[in-house]
Amino acid sequence: MSLCWQHPRVSRRTVLEAGAVSLLGLGTNHLAALREAVAASTSRQKSVIYIFLSGGLAQHDSFDPKPDAPDTIRGEFSPIATQTPGVSICEHLPRLAARSHLWTLVRSLTHPSNDHSAGHHIMLTGRSKLPPTFNPNRPTSGDWPSMAAIAQALTRSRNNLPPAIVLPERLIHRTGRVIPGQFAGILGARHDPWFIEAAPFNETTYGAYPEYEFHHARGKERKPGLTFQAPSLSLPESLSQQRVLSRLDLLTTIDAQRRQWDRAASAVAFDRYRQDAVAMLTDPQVRAAFDVTAAPDHVQERYGRNSFGWSLLMAKRLVQAGVNLVQVNLGNNETWDTHGNAFPHLKDLLLPPMDRSVSALLDDLQAEGLLESTLIVMAGEFGRTPKISTLPQHYRLSGRDHWGAVQTVFLAGGGVVGGRVIGSSDRTGGYPAEHPQTPENLAATIYSTLGLPPEITWFDELDRPHQVYYGEPIAGLT
Repeated sequence: MSLCWQHPRVSRRTVLEAGAVSLLGLGTNHLAALREAVAASTSRQKSVIYIFLSGGLAQHDSFDPKPDAPDTIRGEFSPIATQTPGVSICEHLPRLAARSHLWTLVRSLTHPSNDHSAGHHIMLTGRSKLPPTFNPNRPTSGDWPSMAAIAQALTRSRNNLPPAIVLPERLIHRTGRVIPGQFAGILGARHDPWFIEAAPFNETTYGAYPEYEFHHARGKERKPGLTFQAPSLSLPESLSQQRVLSRLDLLTTIDAQRRQWDRAASAVAFDRYRQDAVAMLTDPQVRAAFDVTAAPDHVQERYGRNSFGWSLLMAKRLVQAGVNLVQVNLGNNETWDTHGNAFPHLKDLLLPPMDRSVSALLDDLQAEGLLESTLIVMAGEFGRTPKISTLPQHYRLSGRDHWGAVQTVFLAGGGVVGGRVIGSSDRTGGYPAEHPQTPENLAATIYSTLGLPPEITWFDELDRPHQVYYGEPIAGLT
């Protein structure tokens, strides 16, 4: 029997009474019943950290080297052995190579698009077929909901925290175009995941600033004044927690009286967002989770004093505090889009901070007993072409183009058995050769980890049913 959610039929009186509901209780959250049903249906809920490499990581130059291919395909890097017999990865990922007993690679994920916007939408929503209203230049209300939005809407909040958080920024192109696929789409904007804007919009440089900041054409370069700013959640000394709660209770009542009948459903959701905001303001553990630039020196050194390291440290702390899904965008404005200067940039500016920060995340989760209950997924919107090419704007320094046909996905924790490789690409790294996997299967793996049952269904404002699962969890991971 399916678990279903329908938009509530809320009376005007109910809306007006909403302000009297306790601020830190369940309130009038219209998803409460579904979340309780989900909780009752499974006791296997775990957390997920989805590391998204916007721009597209080259599989040949990271986790699926092809040393026997022609030099126009294999690239400039050599493979190195990992702790797993017979498994090699790029020489510039030595820390991850030493921890291969903790992770598994899926070398055969495939989807049909080579376009950045479409690829983002596909890999952030877990849906290979684009919606009818898809617009590559902006999000629309008809987009499929992101996996983070599904987690926000349908998983159970813990410790009054938002179920899903995206950091350190929204994905925005240097032109100001907001990338589609990050938001709730047809699920409704009130179910957008929480976005933590710790990294300011940066249209000129890329990468793990300030240590590894660069320009795609000009090389290593700094943007003056660019800083990683964790959100400040401290209360003024003169404002006690009780005074905050009292003021917000009064504000809730006033707001409820102002709300119009045709905005009832939005008002209900707004109450839940206020609960989440107050929880973050008043919980010391949550405040500490954000304050990563003030972490002890030895911790920052292990993760890296850069946007990659700080973001993954924040993700670890948020999962520790009770957030169900944290999406970490490692790199602004399609940082991993290595059309040119690919090999020097990957060698010196991209792979080292990724290798360091992801390894530190694995070490900490394992040491703190959280790795078994936290699934780590790392992927981009697509892989990159087997053939190396040169674009005029990059002069003689070559790279690889967009390639949706195959990419490698990195997975660890959450019950994943380490030291495995699932699927393979062909001898040129261009197409799946064995056990092809889809974004739908990756999404099902994430949803299963979050404790969402395969039968779960939700209904939109027009009472149209929408399933959550469009594939099956990747076989062989656990």
